[in-house]
Amino acid sequence: MRLVIAKCSVDYAGRLSAHLPLATRLLMVKSDGSLLVHSDGGSYKPLNWMSPPCTLSLIDPDDDQADAGVTEIWKVTQAKTADMLIVSIHEILHDSAHELGIDPGLQKDGVEAHLQVLLAEQIDLLGDGHTLVRREYMTAIGPVDILARDSKGAAVAVELKRRGDIDGVEQLTRYLELMNRDPHLAPVTGVFAAQEIKPQARTLAEDRGIRCLVLDYDAMRGLDDSASRLF
Repeated sequence: MRLVIAKCSVDYAGRLSAHLPLATRLLMVKSDGSLLVHSDGGSYKPLNWMSPPCTLSLIDPDDDQADAGVTEIWKVTQAKTADMLIVSIHEILHDSAHELGIDPGLQKDGVEAHLQVLLAEQIDLLGDGHTLVRREYMTAIGPVDILARDSKGAAVAVELKRRGDIDGVEQLTRYLELMNRDPHLAPVTGVFAAQEIKPQARTLAEDRGIRCLVLDYDAMRGLDDSASRLF
């Protein structure tokens, strides 16, 4: 990972246009090719970013740009959409690179880990004819909770959460984008499964063609028989 703190302006051109005026920001270049632009605020969310697959190239500023104080230009182009992120750097205050190694992925808490085991054992909750391929199916960016096959043999990737929010949908989206590049797996559909799914997360998931599944943890553990309840 490369970390650059620089005085820069940023322009995004593509399906939408956005401009960040000159300021000091953190530029994060990850090994997967993604570029994220951060300010000293806003929690984890970048001001702007470009997701892989993309390419970064360095461009010399023209005379007008040089007169305005630009020392170098980063041009990041998205391979699928041709969207561009242009970073005009005026001054680099810090530049370092760090090898982080392979990330083991998010460690589930007790309930999420148990949900994974239970759903693997009760894979028919995904639908009739579904079969388990394996739990913790490893990808280049971390493990998918469950990989299954539907009744027609198509691959299904399942992301499990106790409480399903937008971050979980984004995580599954990244897995699906990567897995669908594998000709041995594609096409891969997604299932976002949780004990509770927030309305915004459900809307985002359904907009991306991801199916939502609400899990009854007690029923899966055999502690609650929903068929015997009056309501």
